[in-house]
Amino acid sequence: MKAFLHLGLSVLVWGCAVCTVHAQRAGNYLNRPADWFKSQEAATIAENILSHQSSAGGWPKNTSTATKKHTGDPDKIKPTFDNGATTDELRFLARLVTATGNDKYLEAFRRGFDYILKAQYPSGGWPQFHPPGNQYHRHITFNDQSMVRLMEFLRESYTAPQYGFLDEARRKAAQSAFDRGIECILKCQVRVQGELTAWCAQHDEVDFQPRPARAFEPVSLSGCESVGIVRLLMSLEKPSPEVIRAVDAAVAWFEKVQLRGIKVVEIKDSRQPGGKDRVVQADPSAPPLWARFYEIGTNRPIFGDRDGSIHYSLSEISHERRNGYAWYGTWPQKLLQTEYPAWKKRLAR
Repeated sequence: MKAFLHLGLSVLVWGCAVCTVHAQRAGNYLNRPADWFKSQEAATIAENILSHQSSAGGWPKNTSTATKKHTGDPDKIKPTFDNGATTDELRFLARLVTATGNDKYLEAFRRGFDYILKAQYPSGGWPQFHPPGNQYHRHITFNDQSMVRLMEFLRESYTAPQYGFLDEARRKAAQSAFDRGIECILKCQVRVQGELTAWCAQHDEVDFQPRPARAFEPVSLSGCESVGIVRLLMSLEKPSPEVIRAVDAAVAWFEKVQLRGIKVVEIKDSRQPGGKDRVVQADPSAPPLWARFYEIGTNRPIFGDRDGSIHYSLSEISHERRNGYAWYGTWPQKLLQTEYPAWKKRLAR
């Protein structure tokens, strides 16, 4: 699953959530040809990106890091890995270093790279940002593919040619961090009555147990974040027996918990704010859906509200949460239909 769509000033599908992000970030320019990164336009964008780099080394989220210059105190910038922040800024800088050899870009890249390495826990996971504080952000964060995105970037850094400038010590550190991340993922996979299932969107950074996040994001098995994790595991060139077992178990769980005979639609309703509402309707011909959150042990879809209450029906939560969060999706569909069968064939060969 791609963690972002290269669009600006529009609705983005970011991991599992749907949010409106009015920001032009570095990711919007990563598909430009190599020569473009020697241009004045690229240099101007680079100056904007550098201005948003925090003193810690990372970048903020939901900010137009590519098109607007930050003029405030860099010590007050709040760096994060959430919503795709930091990794694409580093990808942009890597293209610049390769194209220009400018030490200024190299130094900024190293600071951001080291910020990611420093943020990893001894257990192998990453929090939502570093330093993580003592709230839910400190947990190992799979939510919206945050940890998967970091690991994909780190693997790029020691395998892709555009990172040829990176020193050997950092390459080895990145590979070690990636390997420990895989070990962490395997330890986080939830067992129910001795059987492997899927993952929660957050896990404890010490004992790997599922943990809640915001009030409406309870301890659960995720029908979305788990997909990105499985894809990462399937991307390993030589998966271990433990990895193969984890993927097989997760796919079996996706098959087990798919929801048939329903669809989610937006209807007109003058009684509701904005004159519309999101409802679940019966439809025998509808393709399968998956819930964002499943209750551990029962596999019942659950829905949280801002007051911390948990419900078993979308209609029972507030209008604001009902219409402002991705509670259902088709996230595992392609994985089950084509990607997993192709992966099994590759393993058989």
